[in-house]
Amino acid sequence: MLMPRQKTPDLSLPLVGGGTFTLSAERSARGTVVCFYRGLHCPQCANYLKELERLTPAFSERDVGTVAISSDGADRAAAMAEKVGAAELRFAYGLPLKEARDWGLYISASRGKTSIGIEEPPLFSEPGVFLVTHDRTLYYLNVQTMPFARPQFGDLLGAVDFAIEKDYPARGEYTGKV
Repeated sequence: MLMPRQKTPDLSLPLVGGGTFTLSAERSARGTVVCFYRGLHCPQCANYLKELERLTPAFSERDVGTVAISSDGADRAAAMAEKVGAAELRFAYGLPLKEARDWGLYISASRGKTSIGIEEPPLFSEPGVFLVTHDRTLYYLNVQTMPFARPQFGDLLGAVDFAIEKDYPARGEYTGKV
């Protein structure tokens, strides 16, 4: 289980458009929003990522990077980036499901075509949003078993502002006896 204030697993995945996203090589002073999404087949993901795309410049102003990651292959990831209109948000792809599990993500099996007529992959990870600090320690996480009722990026941006202003630490770090 991932714990606040402890190191997260590293990630190194190809990016749509070329290059590689490597979490341990990120240089944003206040960290990176890592948004795991279900894949091209998910209409909820597309709408959700449009909001992250819109707010990526605001995160950048606070020296926080952003990346959207799925287990989709290159073609499907590129199609999602196009659907979202990605100009600022990076899209990484090819997340191995073993690594998805290392991040605490839930795995689902295909149920065929979705409401938008796109086939689900045989297996894929469910959504998760993480704020990982510049030294790769976990600050915030939210994982889900469904594509619905996700945390809003505007709220996360407000939380970043509060954390900066108040020097607020990551919470949930206690592992002792209760």
